[in-house]
Amino acid sequence: MTQAGKLSLGCIADDYTGASDLANTLTRAGLRTVQTIGVPADDLALPEVDAVVVSLKSRSIEAGLAVARSRAAEAWLRDRGAGHILFKICSTFDSTDAGNIGPVMDALRADSKDAIVLVTPAFPETGRTVYQGNLFVGSVPLNESPLKDHPLNPMHDSNLVRVLARQSKNKVGLVDLATLSRGADAVRAKLAELVRAGVGAAVVDAVFDRDLETIGQVALDHGLSVGASGIGLGLARTLAAGKAKSAAVNAVTSAAIGGPAACLAGSCSQATLRQIASAEKVMPVLHLDPEQIIAGRDEAQRALAWAKERLGAGPILIASSSTPDEVAALQSRHGRDAAGHAIEQAMADLAEGLVQSGVRRLVVAGGETSGAVVDRLGIPGFLVGAEIAAGVPVLRAVGAGEGQMVLALKSGNFGGPEFFSDALALMP
Repeated sequence: MTQAGKLSLGCIADDYTGASDLANTLTRAGLRTVQTIGVPADDLALPEVDAVVVSLKSRSIEAGLAVARSRAAEAWLRDRGAGHILFKICSTFDSTDAGNIGPVMDALRADSKDAIVLVTPAFPETGRTVYQGNLFVGSVPLNESPLKDHPLNPMHDSNLVRVLARQSKNKVGLVDLATLSRGADAVRAKLAELVRAGVGAAVVDAVFDRDLETIGQVALDHGLSVGASGIGLGLARTLAAGKAKSAAVNAVTSAAIGGPAACLAGSCSQATLRQIASAEKVMPVLHLDPEQIIAGRDEAQRALAWAKERLGAGPILIASSSTPDEVAALQSRHGRDAAGHAIEQAMADLAEGLVQSGVRRLVVAGGETSGAVVDRLGIPGFLVGAEIAAGVPVLRAVGAGEGQMVLALKSGNFGGPEFFSDALALMP
């Protein structure tokens, strides 16, 4: 991207898989998009694009650090002409009562000088809807879904007005579906009413795709919005209206990478557990022993030796995933942070070893696992390619020290039962 080029949209994502989801959504809607890992270095060569998604690993870190990293990303994006910033969060609003959504939103709102910020994690295409301020996963409220058992950010309240109010220093209000259904001007009038009442953030209902388009139109009146890829879709459709789609600049080329392929799974979601079970029918799968990892024994080296014996014959999968009950027991014995960190680093060790062994096609399941892997590999950015599943594109590495690589970074809950096979089929 040249210094003269101005961004139509700047995005800050709080984890790497969410960033890939958003980059995929923007690309499908017609915006030329690049995903970076962290705030890019000034000498990183990027093509001319409409949107940049800066990927941070800030969802579950200390709130002050998340704020500092998000503000640095915002400054970089504003310097390149971005008139609107989307703070991209998980569609299940993953956060504790201490943050990090509220603190980051507050800081970015202060920087943007917006009177009020629109907030919605809704993305109907993936079964996430918001009604009367309550987040639904499919047909059930968030706190009744399997996501209530998230190992890092368990969600026990589906009412996002309450959840965000516990995190934010701003008063939080609601724009309900009845208002939204009357169109953009009705939403603008409601926001003005909320501002007069001292409200600084508004959760917005969204049940249908057309709701996202209305939200996108209104959000562009402001300098900041907060939400999942659904609001990104609304923003992109508004920005791309009337312009020809161009995938040529930043699409992944069709040239095959070839060579060994591997999959790593660290997510404990029910979707990923089903995907691992399906993969066992078509490729060798090794389940790591988390107790051995936490004890500091050479579990990763054992797994790497196992992989090297099999890579020549076809794809392999190594999983640290466990059921929610097993994860809870592990955290009880060793502490949540210690257990999570040890397993993430073991998966990063494995990724590094696999790449050193010639793997250039890598599929990673789990947001925290993806972050640890990409950080270890030192990949500064990606060009966005074909969509594997809703919210999960093929990514071609930009500026990777190991040369040409393609990856897929999957949030735990995304993808169908055959996800690993589907991904590899699009990564020749």
